[in-house]
Amino acid sequence: MDKFKNPQVADVFNNYPPHMRQKLMYLRQLVLDTASECKVADTLEETLKWGEPSYLAKKGSTVRIDWKSSAPDQYAMYFHCQTRLLDTFKELYGDKLKFAGNRAIIFHQDDEVPVDEVKHCILLSLTYHDRKHLPMLGV
Repeated sequence: MDKFKNPQVADVFNNYPPHMRQKLMYLRQLVLDTASECKVADTLEETLKWGEPSYLAKKGSTVRIDWKSSAPDQYAMYFHCQTRLLDTFKELYGDKLKFAGNRAIIFHQDDEVPVDEVKHCILLSLTYHDRKHLPMLGV
């Protein structure tokens, strides 16, 4: 696991329930790994938006991850709702991922995360501004 550079983000992770912290840390690592693989890690910023761990690359759209006490058995990866990201994800992975409107991929605490599909969604978000003009974001 990559170390936190932002102590406020680390505090948010430390305050998640232990059973969800591990799952959210896993999503965090998928974001960091994907950023490294698509060569945007040098511009990736890990910060808080709306109190949630958020990841933004220079030419990308923000990816947020969070758990909410109102839905204690699930956690989510959020995307900007005014992009074509979720429509594209649904078209590509509607049979493998669960969605909440045009805003999030939802995971149940017992789900096995489909790594390749989630990393592809992260890639599309972190490089969104370079591909937003392409049909199906260039997929």
